[in-house]
Amino acid sequence: MSTTTEKSQPWHAMSHDEVLKVLNSSASQGLSESECEERRKKYGLNELPAAKQRTWYMRLLLQFHNVLIYVLIVAAVIAALMDHWIDTVVIAAVVVINAVIGFIQEGRAERALEGIRNMLSLKAVVLRDGHKSTIDAELLVPGDIIVLKPGDKVPADLRIIQARDVRVEESPLTGESATVTKQVEHVSEDAIAGDRLSLLFSGTSLTFGEARGVVVATGTQTELGKINQMMSEVQPITTPLLQKIEAFGKWLSVIILGATALFFAFAWFFRDYDINELFLITIGLIVAAIPEGLPAIMTITLAIGVQRMARRNAIIRRLPSVETLGAVNVICSDKTGTLTRNEMTARMVVTADKTYDVEGVGYEPKGSIKHDNSQVDPSNETVLKRLLQTLRSSNNSEINEDPKGWQLTGTPTEGALLALSYKGGMQDFDPERLDSIPFDSDYKYMATLNQMDDGKVICITGAPDRLLELCKRQLHGDGEKNLDEKFWEQKVEKIASRGMRVLGAAFLPFGEGGSSLKRSHLKDAIFLGLIGIVDPPRPEVVDAITECREAGIRVKMITGDHAATALSIGKELGIGDGEKAMTGAELEQISDEKLVEIAEEYDVYARTSPEHKLRLVKALQARNLLVAMTGDGVNDAPALKKANIGVAMGIKGTEVSKDASEMVLADDNFTSIVHAVEEGRTVYDNIRKALIFILPTNGGEAFVLMAAVLLGTVMPILPVQILWVNMVTAVTLALALSFEPMEEGTMERPPRGRGDKLLGGVYGWRILYVSILIGVLSMWMFKYMKGFGLSEEAARTVAVNTLVACQVFYLFACRQIRTPAFGKGFFTNRAAFVAAAILLLLQVGFVYLPVMNTFFGTVAVGLKEWLYPTAAGFLVFVVVEIEKWLVGRISGQS
Repeated sequence: MSTTTEKSQPWHAMSHDEVLKVLNSSASQGLSESECEERRKKYGLNELPAAKQRTWYMRLLLQFHNVLIYVLIVAAVIAALMDHWIDTVVIAAVVVINAVIGFIQEGRAERALEGIRNMLSLKAVVLRDGHKSTIDAELLVPGDIIVLKPGDKVPADLRIIQARDVRVEESPLTGESATVTKQVEHVSEDAIAGDRLSLLFSGTSLTFGEARGVVVATGTQTELGKINQMMSEVQPITTPLLQKIEAFGKWLSVIILGATALFFAFAWFFRDYDINELFLITIGLIVAAIPEGLPAIMTITLAIGVQRMARRNAIIRRLPSVETLGAVNVICSDKTGTLTRNEMTARMVVTADKTYDVEGVGYEPKGSIKHDNSQVDPSNETVLKRLLQTLRSSNNSEINEDPKGWQLTGTPTEGALLALSYKGGMQDFDPERLDSIPFDSDYKYMATLNQMDDGKVICITGAPDRLLELCKRQLHGDGEKNLDEKFWEQKVEKIASRGMRVLGAAFLPFGEGGSSLKRSHLKDAIFLGLIGIVDPPRPEVVDAITECREAGIRVKMITGDHAATALSIGKELGIGDGEKAMTGAELEQISDEKLVEIAEEYDVYARTSPEHKLRLVKALQARNLLVAMTGDGVNDAPALKKANIGVAMGIKGTEVSKDASEMVLADDNFTSIVHAVEEGRTVYDNIRKALIFILPTNGGEAFVLMAAVLLGTVMPILPVQILWVNMVTAVTLALALSFEPMEEGTMERPPRGRGDKLLGGVYGWRILYVSILIGVLSMWMFKYMKGFGLSEEAARTVAVNTLVACQVFYLFACRQIRTPAFGKGFFTNRAAFVAAAILLLLQVGFVYLPVMNTFFGTVAVGLKEWLYPTAAGFLVFVVVEIEKWLVGRISGQS
């Protein structure tokens, strides 16, 4: 008996006797202790391997492994070499803050695998040598006989050998909230994990009934173990922003170093500078060219995006993931609870005479019952009234209103039937229950004996096929008639084709004495009708999906539900065409290469398993698409980790799924994802605005230094003064752009492509001409002021003010990338006006405070000398606005 052989056995498709024979075990005796020792040596302990975790200091050091951080460190070193310790401290603080944020977030992520390990049962009741004993679950081996009762956690993958009304909560594994009824009988060999009703999976819990099972897989061979293995094999991927910024940082570094080398060579060979002076000028040029404030602005912009998303119920766990949402091409969403309410609702009632439509959603007992679009009064409908009384009586659930809304105590199915009866006016109908037959997975119905006004009545609800077997008559408005099984079978098929789960109801007057109910009493029952129930879509999701479509984002529904249900809900939501769906069984037959080809064709995927979700994410990514994947169960964790954006559910999601994701929805609502996409696009735009603003600033400063050396003139602005401008504008002006709200039309443009340049086309041209314009105006102002009779120090002071004024006016031009600055949103960002006011105060201190005059080589100037820089700044604003208008006209005509 080899591990390979056992691993490949289709345990679910074998009879329990066959399984026991293959595992050489006994249902009555279990294994012997000596046999267990031998098997433990062969198979190992029933545990999942601990995740390989990096040491804390290695994780901390890796936070500095980033091109932008390298640029910052170089800038700090250069500032220190020039004895500008204030700048050194500021830059070092930015580096440390970035590292600490990343360190904390990454530590949370690495707890995902540990969360899976903690899901394993700690203890298990096992049968060995014919005796029951409680042992540590890690000591279990294949062939052990396990005894389970309600509330027990399943300690390993088991093949059921005995079962009595077994229901299992599999949501930690599958994310589906409804309990699953298990059975001893084997199922089809090609059944996917969710349909293997003869198996109990490790990590799930028994909610009802009693069971015995034989261990067929332990540790890494369990379904939970396979998911753990998939998670450990999935490599995290970098975000589009980090990819672009890394490429931009490398490109910028090469440009700066290359230009500086050419500048140094020219000044050495063609200008009369000594080596020390030239070295200081060169360092000044590097400091001028490096946008040292950029990483800080990026971090702050992302952090502000996180705060905005949190206010819209989207909690971001990793900062760079904020903007990734703005670039996603595909959102793969679970159905239950995300696209739907996760509250079963009765939508249709079919009797022998009529078909009724039921309004309202969830467990709130509000909504009309209509026939042919006209509201009916159930008290005047003989069959409907009896059916509603039956649903009210044959029910063990309760629905009650609290501040959070209507809450269910009981099973979702019974909750839907109870809410339906309340809509029909049965709130006060509460007959005495004399006896009951609880739901049994073998019989698939429950029955109650009730004392009603017209005597003792048996009320039965359950699977239609089982109830039809009990009935010989059906109730009409004009009395009882013979049962028409073909009629009801057609109705069941029709309701199911609309994606609804179908239940039946029947009743029978209890003519015998006494108050004891037995199954033999149920024969010759009278069939009342069918009820179609469904987990209804969230009303707001339809609009959200429409918004996604307009934004060029494809929404795909991936669910464990049956294809008919998935197609029906999908069509109602606007996902797919209502006809085309791919099932998990079909996915099994398709190669990875073929899946890459057809992944985009299907928008609805039904009866999927964890492996299917992961394969779909990989297939879509292979088509160069950015994928967001939602999930809540442990089974979703590998796909969440592999997706560009993993989105976990905050309410019903497991801790494992949350730790594997980049974003958690506080309200489990798909609409919150769309809101997050809006914020993600806004964050990207604001980072782009910051780049468009910062780079011409640095470019203008570098232009002043290079032009002075190339022309052989006196430095119009000193390197120390340039450092001042860098520091105050990064802290004030650039930061204001982080608070810009979303521009109009943001959700009407398609997602940006992976190959789209961060600053391509017109933006690169704008950076170039604004750099030159700011540099020329600053140099001209220095020369003009000297010719006007001002001292060299005073002329430099005015030149610095010109540089700052140009940036202030340019800031307001940058607030709108594509449209004119003046519009209805001009006053929406108060931060821009506050930043300009703060900068004005700083600049006044720069000019008039004696300590600043001494430190930076400035002198006080008159009021008239402030007008020239203001005029220069306004000129920059006008030029940029004209350029935006021209580009808009040209692009509008093309």
